[in-house]
Amino acid sequence: MDVAASTQIILVFVAFFAGLISSIAGSGGILTLPALLWAGLPPLTALATNKVQSSLGTLSSAWNFFRKGHLDIKPLGLSVALAIVGSALGTLVVQSLNTELLARLIPFLLLAIALYFLLSPNINDSDHPQRISQRWFACSAALGMGFYGGFFGPGMGSIMPFLFVWLLGHNLVKATAETKLMILAVNGTSALIFVFSGYVIWSLAITMSVAQIIGARLGSNLVISRGAGFVQPIITAVTMLMALKLLFSP
Repeated sequence: MDVAASTQIILVFVAFFAGLISSIAGSGGILTLPALLWAGLPPLTALATNKVQSSLGTLSSAWNFFRKGHLDIKPLGLSVALAIVGSALGTLVVQSLNTELLARLIPFLLLAIALYFLLSPNINDSDHPQRISQRWFACSAALGMGFYGGFFGPGMGSIMPFLFVWLLGHNLVKATAETKLMILAVNGTSALIFVFSGYVIWSLAITMSVAQIIGARLGSNLVISRGAGFVQPIITAVTMLMALKLLFSP
């Protein structure tokens, strides 16, 4: 389908800000997916195009964290693999099931997570004792979030750092970096399935991807340079706003 040039320009600006916000606190999709729907794209086409452009933005952010020594990929190998499996299953399932019940439950989960980040005194630039092993984390949190990301998705960028902090005891900057890798695995898998299904509008996906990459690089640099004291209030605010939007949207 054809999209007017003025609409494409608006979508590019939205993608830039989404990449910036998402690299810091996740949930950039709360900007881009509604924007694509506003532009007149059918739901599955909007979802597919959004997955492609957001995946490339997340790749930029993840690579920047890795390049600057804040992301250790090896311990996350099993988690990434199971997240990919979960994402593939979720993406296949979402094309045949109704997500209405999940849409009603997620805002309350996000509000709880926002309160955790707001009130927890232990979130800083230091690691803390972990509650479960990396293997159990992979088999539970990574697999479950992979399925959720492929099936539905909103809030994944806020839920994953919470799980890394709460279950594995990682500091917030490390958890933010690891979240980018996990989201890249989940959204990348989902994007590939949508690509082969023929739903992606490439003219939009490519231009929005460039904007996402630039925004994501700027945002990840801010996380690295400013630390947990910068990330915690932003992730709290973004998670709270997203929960309220999901809760009160028609």
